[in-house]
Amino acid sequence: MTVSDPDGKYSVLGFPVSIPSPKYDRNEFIFNFGLVVESDVDQIPYERVVRRLAVTFAEMEKQDNYLSQEPRNNSSISTPGGSSSFEQGAERLRRPIESLLEIIKEDLNNYGECMIPVDDANTINMKLFPHHPTPPDVKGWHVPVAKMKLADVVDPTWDITLQRVIAHIDGVSDVRRIAFAADVSLDLARLALRHLLYYDTILLLDMFFFGSCYAPRPGVHDFIANAGGIVDECANYVCTAGSIPGLGAAPSQSQSQSQQQQQNRIPNYQLIKLMTTFCVGKTVMEWLKGHMDAGFEVLRYVDVRRLVQFGVIKGCLYRVHKHVVSKQYLAALATGQAGPRAGGDPLQKYTDGCHTFDQIITEQDLTDAEIMGKLKSFQAPTGDLTVLYK
Repeated sequence: MTVSDPDGKYSVLGFPVSIPSPKYDRNEFIFNFGLVVESDVDQIPYERVVRRLAVTFAEMEKQDNYLSQEPRNNSSISTPGGSSSFEQGAERLRRPIESLLEIIKEDLNNYGECMIPVDDANTINMKLFPHHPTPPDVKGWHVPVAKMKLADVVDPTWDITLQRVIAHIDGVSDVRRIAFAADVSLDLARLALRHLLYYDTILLLDMFFFGSCYAPRPGVHDFIANAGGIVDECANYVCTAGSIPGLGAAPSQSQSQSQQQQQNRIPNYQLIKLMTTFCVGKTVMEWLKGHMDAGFEVLRYVDVRRLVQFGVIKGCLYRVHKHVVSKQYLAALATGQAGPRAGGDPLQKYTDGCHTFDQIITEQDLTDAEIMGKLKSFQAPTGDLTVLYK
């Protein structure tokens, strides 16, 4: 149960408990512990604490009337971290509820966990864990990219499938290829990657093809303005070792790597020009040919795949996916006549406009050109197929 204060700045999280029993004056005992948190913070981790408090004290009340009766002959000396010593001689010495809750609050605020003896038979152990949202499903055509050096954190005790999958995450291979290289099933590889996605250690990108299309996103304005040095970061990530016209020959091996990168990198205006000339309807190959026809040998100085990848990760570009739509197939779906047919073309199910070419390429093991050829061959009448970019 959550209650907010009139100003909406704080929320009180509670878990009311009712214990029915004829031993109580009104045949039941009702209590509730509340945690006060700021309204704009993630409350899910604290909900577990409130629930744990309610369950723990409900059991203690049932066992020893811990809440409903005043403690007898009790005194305690609290020490930092929640430890304490109890006087000897009482039947069961225990902490007063007020001091116990105070220690729980202090330990959770200071350490994110607590281990507090309540009496000689009970101890409260709690820990705050961050809440991660449920990750999206991992598809066979996704390309996982590590956000950290996974090889440095892998432990031999980890799941063997996860270890195998991690070894093949290179930012280039799609999930299908990773599963094949790791010698694990596709479903197990997807599950392992979903675990990594849950803990925010990887991100998922689309497969890179020179026949794919990319277009600018609003984030490209930050790139043009070089906000936070993003263009310099991009240069360090995408520039190759070729010498740039007008900047002299390639540096000798005695120069440091940073000096080499600085001397070999292309100017910022050129990188900005490359990033801002992607557009809908123009493939990467066409984009590349346009710059090369203009006299700039892009492949000599820039890793195009890394340039596109950088743009997508930083929010400067988005992948324009290609879909195919069949008017006949949509009409059959609308009337309920569409369905798998013995000997029918396996590509027909992809012509409803809901499947990207990446999915078809992965699941049917075909190239883009082979897909288009097969779709045109089985679809009639002429002009029934429409290719959409979105």
